[in-house]
Parts: sequence; C-alpha cells; structure tokens
Amino acid sequence: MSVSRTCLTAALAVGLLAGGGTAAAVPSHSTQADRPLLSRFDDGGFENPTVRAHSFKTFRSGQAIGPWRVTRGSVDLIGDGYWQAAEGDQSLDLNGATTGTVAQTFTTIPGTTYSVTYSLASNTGGGPRVKTGKALIDGQDFQDFSFDSRGRSRTNMGYVTRQFTFVATRSSTTLAFASTTPNSAHGPVIDNVQVRTSCCSCSKRG
Repeated sequence: MSVSRTCLTAALAVGLLAGGGTAAAVPSHSTQADRPLLSRFDDGGFENPTVRAHSFKTFRSGQAIGPWRVTRGSVDLIGDGYWQAAEGDQSLDLNGATTGTVAQTFTTIPGTTYSVTYSLASNTGGGPRVKTGKALIDGQDFQDFSFDSRGRSRTNMGYVTRQFTFVATRSSTTLAFASTTPNSAHGPVIDNVQVRTSCCSCSKRG
C-alpha cells in the first residue's frame, strides 16, 4: 500500500511538533495579533524563561511564559531545585496567587489525530490535599485530572503521566491547562507536555 499524501504531511508535522529536523513549517495564518501562531508545539518542559534556582516567579493573565500565555488568573513558574521536576529543570504550578490557566497555539493539520501527554503532580506546600484541573483543546474540556499529594514532598513529587487524543479541525489548535483548585496558592503541577501526531491516524489512511 502506497503512503498517502495525508500521511506524508502528518509525518512532516511529527518532526515539527517534536522540535526536530529542519523541515519548513506548514503555512498558516493567525487572525489574533495578540496570540502569535507557532509553527510547532514548543517548550512543554517550561524551561523558558529561566527562573532563579530554588525560587519561583509568578505570571499573571496576559503575560507570556515562552510560547505559553497565561489566559486566566496567575501561575508560578518553578525554578531548578525548588522541587523535583519531571524532566529538565523547571515545572509549572497552575495556581499562583489565584487559580490559573496557560495556553499555547500551534499549527495542526485538519483531520489528523494528535496525542497529548503530560506529567502531573501537585504543590505539596499546602492544601487542599487533592489538586484538580483540566486540559482543554480550543476551549473544550478534553480531560479532567486530579492528584492526591498525600505522602509526597518537594524531593518526591510522584509525577504520573496523563494522555489524551484529539482530532484537529483547523490549521491551528490551542492547548490549555487550567487549575480548578480554588482558594489556594498550591495547585496542580504540570511538566513535560508533549504533542505528537498519532500513528493510528496514518495507519487508517491511504
């Protein structure tokens, strides 16, 4: 069976979304001047900007964290050594001074299935014990999540991997993570967010 044009295009997107290779980005246009469209999903480890070691920095609605943007409330970008990261040096607490949401918009191929994986833990510094949140695609709730911080600490965060898939309907998609843990400066923690095309979507084509 010959490889279809759709699968070849999706394979190109895999390289772009994973940040590898030198292939040109899939052309697209954004009508939202305040939300620049990225050619690929980037910085799922929240490594930029760099926060001073053993500290954190609060970002509020409208501010950018590398390719991410805070769209509601506030979040804390956690520096190296403050607590254990799932990968790299930094991670993100979805509760800053208030409950927060971060989002990133990137190029997608309509009709293609994408897989989102991320590492989940929680800020162990205070209650509630169970932290909750949700992952959204273009504003639609795709996955609710929760994490029980009982028995965890800054040096033993106990990260777990969460995963879901979505089918792109447009040439750009917005992935967001929102805390639903109210009245606390201690929220769910995310790190190592990855977006890839699903192999299954290609195997069913052509």
